[in-house]
Amino acid sequence: MGTLRYDGVMIEFEDRLLAHLQIVIAQKVRRGESFFMAWRDSPETGDGHSSIWIHPTQNLYFKFSGSRFPKINSDWVEALMNSANSSKGLLIMTEDSVTTIETDSITLATASPHLQDLRPRHS
Repeated sequence: MGTLRYDGVMIEFEDRLLAHLQIVIAQKVRRGESFFMAWRDSPETGDGHSSIWIHPTQNLYFKFSGSRFPKINSDWVEALMNSANSSKGLLIMTEDSVTTIETDSITLATASPHLQDLRPRHS
């Protein structure tokens, strides 16, 4: 399980999904584009859904738990990018949703968001 850290939020994603998100997010940020990113929350964090506003001036940190870079599915990257370019923003869909996008039956991928304690620590 890898993590994406952004503006005080740490979001846990499977490494394979995180690798695909890194490609899409990097392309959007490189072009100076802001966008929403949404996912389904894991049952441990309430089983609802969450979204964040990604802005190019914020720092992003991608941490992968595995040592190997996953094989990239270009169809999945394209579907994620198309979503990111839409008015809904980047809907973090599962890989198997790529084959059903035309029918609007996208399954959001599950993630576990956690707020980080960013207060200064005193000794």
